[in-house]
Amino acid sequence: MEKVRIGIVGMGNMGKYHADYLLRGEVAHAELAAVCSTSPHKLAAYEDRAQVFSDGLTMIQSGAIDAVLVATPHYQHTSLGIAAMEQGVHLMVEKPISAHKADAQRLIEVSKKHPEVVFAGMFQLRTEPRYLKLKKLIDDGELGEIVRINWIITDWYRTEAYYASGGWRATWKGEGGGVLLNQCLHQLDALQWLVGMPSRVRSFAQLGRFHNIEVEDNVTAYLEYPNGATGVFISSTGEAPGSNRFEIAGTRGKVVLENDRIEFTRNEACMLEHSKTSRIGFSKPDIWNVEIPFGNAELPHAVLMRNFVGAIRDGECLIAPGHEGIHSVELANVLLYSSLVDQTIDMPMDGAAFEGKLDQLIRESTFEKKVVEVSDEDFASSFNR
Repeated sequence: MEKVRIGIVGMGNMGKYHADYLLRGEVAHAELAAVCSTSPHKLAAYEDRAQVFSDGLTMIQSGAIDAVLVATPHYQHTSLGIAAMEQGVHLMVEKPISAHKADAQRLIEVSKKHPEVVFAGMFQLRTEPRYLKLKKLIDDGELGEIVRINWIITDWYRTEAYYASGGWRATWKGEGGGVLLNQCLHQLDALQWLVGMPSRVRSFAQLGRFHNIEVEDNVTAYLEYPNGATGVFISSTGEAPGSNRFEIAGTRGKVVLENDRIEFTRNEACMLEHSKTSRIGFSKPDIWNVEIPFGNAELPHAVLMRNFVGAIRDGECLIAPGHEGIHSVELANVLLYSSLVDQTIDMPMDGAAFEGKLDQLIRESTFEKKVVEVSDEDFASSFNR
């Protein structure tokens, strides 16, 4: 096909952002053919530039689009995604691919039945030069065997006004979780993309610690990996000024990503071999201190969309295949579930058990939310942390 006709379901902050760069022509061989929202005022600006729909299923079945980007509240991702694939419409899903693992499994099962449909996830950190540099260090063996990871990402500070900006936000029924499922999905995807999935998890998540919400806004988790490596993941939407420090230690050195810098401290010798062979009790391997330069990402969302279009037109390999989105969903779920049931959880987690717990939370919820209009002028600045 000469051009891929793309439709967007959900014209909130993310849907609007994707529509804007498509309309600017940032994605070759693609056009914004249709937009969909249940809020008529969000469609007015597009009426003379694309077809407008008030129902996602109607848009998917209309014949007006070749591909759809789903940017709705979380629970609709699975049902709309399944509808698209069964209609033969190529699918790009904003994070998360589903609200919970069991739904992600259902979505992936349908995708297996429709291999002709391109299924991708919008995980733009995989295009960021800083994370590509980290991945190359790991894949090339420069760090040796990974022994520890620490990620403190607490610069997700949000106000009460943010949570009041939508009735679905920070509720079990509307979102299915808090900081883990909403803010941290990209970091959780990057974490498993870089170092793989843990084998055991123990987490402590506080519900509504800093805000008048029913879901988690403060989390500290301990991770164990199949090779014996350990990790800590900490996040919050209530801590200011907050931090974003990602540290990976291996047998050949340590790399730290913080404050827009990558610092690599490389051991001249493997730390394990040095320990076995040194005759000095307090000696350490000699080190090299290296600062690794990287450029800034330019329109990372558009980069993934170009890749998606390339996969549709030319069979290009996907940077973020949709089925891989289950890993970040599982991590978000298990970091919450471990705390809710007060237990260490072996991986892979039981998706049905978490789904049952989530259903219980929804049934038992007495939380009432007041929705107010707020400004989202600073929205774009929070994309890639």
